[in-house]
Amino acid sequence: GPTRKMPLTASAMDFFQLFVPDNVLKNMVVQTNMYAKKYQERFGSDDTWIDVTLTEMKAFLGYMISTSIHHCESVLSIWSSGFYSNKSIALIMTQSRFEKILKYFHIVAFRSSQTTHGLYKIQPFLDSLQNGFDSAFRPSQAQVLHEPLIDEDPVFIATCTERELRKRKKRKFSLWVRQCSSTGFICQIYVHLKEGSGADGLDALKNKPQLHSMVAKSLCQNASGKNYIIFTGPSITSLNLFEEFEKQGIYCCGLLSARKSDCTGLPPSMLNNPETPQSRGQYRIRMKGNMSLICWYNKGHFRFLTNAYSPIQQGVIIKRKSGEIPCPLAVEAFAAHLSYICKYDDKYSKYFISHKPNKTWQQVFWFAISIAINNAYILYKMSEAYHVTRYSRAQFGERLVKELLGLEDTSPSH
Repeated sequence: GPTRKMPLTASAMDFFQLFVPDNVLKNMVVQTNMYAKKYQERFGSDDTWIDVTLTEMKAFLGYMISTSIHHCESVLSIWSSGFYSNKSIALIMTQSRFEKILKYFHIVAFRSSQTTHGLYKIQPFLDSLQNGFDSAFRPSQAQVLHEPLIDEDPVFIATCTERELRKRKKRKFSLWVRQCSSTGFICQIYVHLKEGSGADGLDALKNKPQLHSMVAKSLCQNASGKNYIIFTGPSITSLNLFEEFEKQGIYCCGLLSARKSDCTGLPPSMLNNPETPQSRGQYRIRMKGNMSLICWYNKGHFRFLTNAYSPIQQGVIIKRKSGEIPCPLAVEAFAAHLSYICKYDDKYSKYFISHKPNKTWQQVFWFAISIAINNAYILYKMSEAYHVTRYSRAQFGERLVKELLGLEDTSPSH
């Protein structure tokens, strides 16, 4: 749960600033103004540009965040006369001023000669955000490694053509997270660029075990010695990785797939389906030290690799039509934690910022801001302030937008 007690009067802004404090926003102001100056020195002066202020930067973020609540094709729809216009917030800043800030918006203005990392323009912000996640929340023992749903608004996906969908889905990066499976709080973010050249670029490693192993190690670098139980999907699950994690005091439970997983070191007899027909709930087990390989049957064969649960402990899967199906405890635990993450995705993925810039670092930035707001809401729901105001996720977002735009007092209304 949360590591600090927030006051009853804590506002949406207070929770958001646990991760994006004023000093981070002030840095954005400084870097945006520096970039604007350098840009104009190189390409000619812009008489209409005036240095951005902290108040304007907060308003700028507020406008962007508003697209996570009222999904629209473009953030500029706020100033239009169409369906997505929002007169109540459009008066805070003119459209032309917003577009100027958007043009020069930067977090790191200069590229160091030593920098080869493709995310250098956003890495300081991601590091700051990670520190905020680590210091504000203590996760439960059970956590999940996965790729969250960060794509388009479901309404857009349902109405767009196949060609539009293919075009919109071509992101130049992949985003993985380590997530607390009892609260949904995202503890760690890992971004990998697809355009990375060389042997460790995503294109070179796509669907290969070494990429997913590298992702898992990066996400768990702060988890050593804490006895966490990490749940993984087929692309990450492997005997070598789980044994390496066990040496670090990290325990695992993962779903195996003969097609997607690295099955090195696993007995082939357990990876092939038996010829004799099986009844639902039957399972076979092979062990090596603390590691168990479980083959469980339920309208198909499911294989699990774990060193976190004893294979002789019994569990049960409850199905609406079939009733109770017996299984090892590891299978029950995996199903329960995966089910929670699916619910999280259903609830929170629709609150990602709709703005889709062309620049990769900006795409990553807006996804990271969306995750920070979702985490802020989770902390709000676990605080005493929630019992005073009881905002839904949409109301929390609207409240944050108004506070960033300076439209409301930050103290909650009763």
